[in-house]
Amino acid sequence: MKLHTLIREQLLDRPPADVFPFFADAHNLEAITPPLLGFRIVGPGPPTMAVGTLIQYRLRMRGLSVDWLTRIEEWQPGVSFVDTQLVGPYRLWHHTHTFEERSGGTLMRDVVRYALPLWPVGELAGPLVRRDLTMIFDFRRQAVARALERDTEQPDPGAS
Repeated sequence: MKLHTLIREQLLDRPPADVFPFFADAHNLEAITPPLLGFRIVGPGPPTMAVGTLIQYRLRMRGLSVDWLTRIEEWQPGVSFVDTQLVGPYRLWHHTHTFEERSGGTLMRDVVRYALPLWPVGELAGPLVRRDLTMIFDFRRQAVARALERDTEQPDPGAS
């Protein structure tokens, strides 16, 4: 099994106490995932994030419907959390999210460790998977910035 790593960082102009709650709501994953993936959480009610929480979702990858089940392995509110795939398209998926205070803002970091299925044959898809993940995280970067900016907008007191 070959292990791949994707690391992405984003500096946000809000403190971790303001940023982390956005990620604590699993339904916000839908808003920060490219629409072409048709991502949606399935299952009963909104999941309450904590160690052991299971999140079941469905999406489309290259036209195929994929069921995915992840578990929250670590949960440190305001600081970090880790989700791992129990069922899904990867042989291994381990996603660490960290939130560090930086000059009144937040350095948000995603570290995704993943392995492709059907090793070694599955490695033939490696460049395509990497390109897809890059596109997803590029979209996520813009969507997070927009969502958190929108959350800070205040109504114009002069508007009626």
